[in-house]
Amino acid sequence: MSDSTFYVTTPIYYVNDAPHIGHGYTTVMGDIITRWHRQRGEKVWYTTGTDEHGEKVLRKAQANGVTPQEWVDKLVEEEWKPLLKTIDAANDQFTRTTDPRHLEGAQAFWTALNERGAVYRGEFSGYYSVGAEEFVGDDDVIDGEGDDEGHKISKLDGSRVELISEENYFFRLSDYQQKLLDFYEANPLFIQPESARNEVISFVSRGLRDLSISRSTFDWGIPVPWDPKHIFYVWIEALLSYATSVGYGDDRERFDEVWPASIHLVGKDIARFHAVIWPAMLMAAGEEVPHRVFAHGWLLVGGQKMSKSKANGIRPDEIVDTFGSDAYRYYFARALTFGSDGSISWEDIHARYHAELANGFGNLASRVAAMIGKYFDGVLPAAGGRTEAEAKVIDTVAAAVRDADAAIEAVAPQDALAAIWRIVDELNGYITEQAPWKVAKDESGRDRLATILQTAAEGLRALAVLLNPVMPKASAALWEALGAEAALGALADQRIDAVAGWDQLPAGTTITKPASLFPRIETVAE
Repeated sequence: MSDSTFYVTTPIYYVNDAPHIGHGYTTVMGDIITRWHRQRGEKVWYTTGTDEHGEKVLRKAQANGVTPQEWVDKLVEEEWKPLLKTIDAANDQFTRTTDPRHLEGAQAFWTALNERGAVYRGEFSGYYSVGAEEFVGDDDVIDGEGDDEGHKISKLDGSRVELISEENYFFRLSDYQQKLLDFYEANPLFIQPESARNEVISFVSRGLRDLSISRSTFDWGIPVPWDPKHIFYVWIEALLSYATSVGYGDDRERFDEVWPASIHLVGKDIARFHAVIWPAMLMAAGEEVPHRVFAHGWLLVGGQKMSKSKANGIRPDEIVDTFGSDAYRYYFARALTFGSDGSISWEDIHARYHAELANGFGNLASRVAAMIGKYFDGVLPAAGGRTEAEAKVIDTVAAAVRDADAAIEAVAPQDALAAIWRIVDELNGYITEQAPWKVAKDESGRDRLATILQTAAEGLRALAVLLNPVMPKASAALWEALGAEAALGALADQRIDAVAGWDQLPAGTTITKPASLFPRIETVAE
């Protein structure tokens, strides 16, 4: 095992409003990936947080009659931090771009680049999207239609743009066009999936222009230290939070221990910032570039991307309040292909909850525990002779562990869950075929009955470990029901590479029937 830290980040979410399930989606996927790596026994660091500067936040605060700091403080404490508890995220750090540590680190970074000659002063005249907090080139601006008629909009994301003219400082981004293209060629996994990689390469190949790194027409941001009349352009300092949060600027030893990031998880609409501007900044500073930027797709509700204007922005707590956090985490990891757009609906969540969680997994755990209670007084029996049926279960578990681990490595949580669910299906089929309730009718079949139920219990042990990164509450309840805490130690200490080893639960372990892991839900609000 490497001594390096497996460092994962979500975007530093823009905090102009309350979070929706898109934010919850990214955070849960990062949480599942980092929990899995923890289950491997690796050193892990998982950072999420909020991006709190910029013109959009300023305007939102003004519209609500409060200062920008008051606005972001309220949202962070009342909406963004509670989201993490709602979805059961186990992040190691929550970083805010209004933290003094970030301010000092961002100023130190750009001071160093300024001293290296990577920054110069100039005039900017062109289009700016307040909605995306993005400078937009003339070639990417078109006339709006429909609700946007009479406005100019960005081809990049459909947001409205405004024509601005102001004195700014610029980063020599154009110097890094060929360096970036060479880097992409030498590191084909840097930007994923392939669709995002192709888009980024096409964008850079069209030519890069120097980037404005400051604004001088408003003051909600981090001051440029050598010219306090300017503040840093929000993206230019927000990207640095990935580095300042782990020590850049104030703890070089810690920074060197954690950096570079193993994976930046981002929405596909902000892939260019992370795969173009961010690595160019790091190259200019002489710092290592992150290993991977993974751009996931949009969540579609009713076939449309979520947005407040379409009134289809579902809040995570609406789903969790109905189905629970485990089901929320399971659904978004299982039903959607990470990296592609995906449609969600209440009906699909409800259907999968009952078919896969309540009837598939939950009922399996309940049946096995109940039969051990009924036929062996709640004590796990020793297995007798095994047949091809048991060998198939054991082989299924081993293959599922290998495939799931490889899928997590490929940032494909949906494939990992598909592999793990082969164990659920195999065990359900095994119990149906072996019919222990029939075997129990003949005393001469007691050894066979013991083998069947011990095999099923071992399969559940494997599932508890493998599903712990995805459904920690249900996995903990199952681990307790299996008596595994006393027999094998804490669930968090079980290792992925040891899961497939058989006969780990010792005979004589007390098995109890767990409360329903996924109780039926009769009605679902839409």
